[in-house]
Amino acid sequence: MMPIAEGVSLDLTVIWAFIIAFAVLVYVVLDGFDLGLGMLFAVEPQGKDRDVMMNSVAPVWDGNETWLVLGGGGLFAAFPLAYSLILPALYAPIIAMLLALIFRGVAFEFRWRTTRWRRVWDIAFIGGSAMASLAQGIALGGLLQGINIDKAARSYAGGWWDWLTPFTLMVGVAVMVGYMLLGATWLVMKTHGDLQARMRHRAWILGLATVGFIGIVSLWTPFLQDGYYSRWFGGLNILLAGAVAAAVLALAFGMFRTLRVKHHDYWPFIFALGMFILAFAGLGFSMFPYIVPVEITIWEAAAPENSQIFMLVGAAVLVPIILGYTAYAYWVFRGKVDPNEGYH
Repeated sequence: MMPIAEGVSLDLTVIWAFIIAFAVLVYVVLDGFDLGLGMLFAVEPQGKDRDVMMNSVAPVWDGNETWLVLGGGGLFAAFPLAYSLILPALYAPIIAMLLALIFRGVAFEFRWRTTRWRRVWDIAFIGGSAMASLAQGIALGGLLQGINIDKAARSYAGGWWDWLTPFTLMVGVAVMVGYMLLGATWLVMKTHGDLQARMRHRAWILGLATVGFIGIVSLWTPFLQDGYYSRWFGGLNILLAGAVAAAVLALAFGMFRTLRVKHHDYWPFIFALGMFILAFAGLGFSMFPYIVPVEITIWEAAAPENSQIFMLVGAAVLVPIILGYTAYAYWVFRGKVDPNEGYH
């Protein structure tokens, strides 16, 4: 690990770690409800309701994936060693995710252009959303459980199927359920009438399942690596673990309470986002300062200082622009979806 006394290099590396973490977090919270909505298509067979659901994300869905590109590209540029180790270990779920996102995007466009094949494209939209969500969870689980590397050769030393374990499958299902919760609360915010009432009910069920999965992941993760256990349960850190658990339960309570009040349409989504952000922060706390747990730190994987400075100038310009047009798009298309208007 690079000593703190070296100052600038340490600061740049930490800054880039936070930029990439921020990009991934924004992708998760923005594209999460989008993917969750796609999976909820499966339980909404009425064509009119599906049209309303899709119209609720039509203006923003493709822009959400900008953050995935920023996160992946930032990892390649700022932490090339980590990129060269993580990608070979997770090729299968990452390729599955990318193919699913591509197929899902095609289905999004094509379902509006046909009547005869619309059901087929709806199935493709559901399947692409589910596969992308599952693959993202499996990739996260694969990273958390650790990657077998050869430090001397600076290369991946594991097998093709190392990513496939009970833990990664559980995290994959947890991400799917969490995304569906975001999708349901998004639709509570964006729709009204019978569709909104059904989504309030489904958000209750999905919320309970999400809280359960957060608990399972939180209890399982510390036993995957010794570093995780000491980070959460060593010394006074156990107080932090208790505070995080209490905060998650408080957010869940707020979400369930506002789901019961009909005029509280925005708060369930906000509380659900809070749960995701807190869970993400907890995972980041578990991993830091490792980018490949618990083998490679962010300093060991970082690009040269001059490269980080050069890229940081570009990020300082581009990230605010992306944030600005993203916020503007959501502001322009705020409010309820009109069932008689939308994407076509």
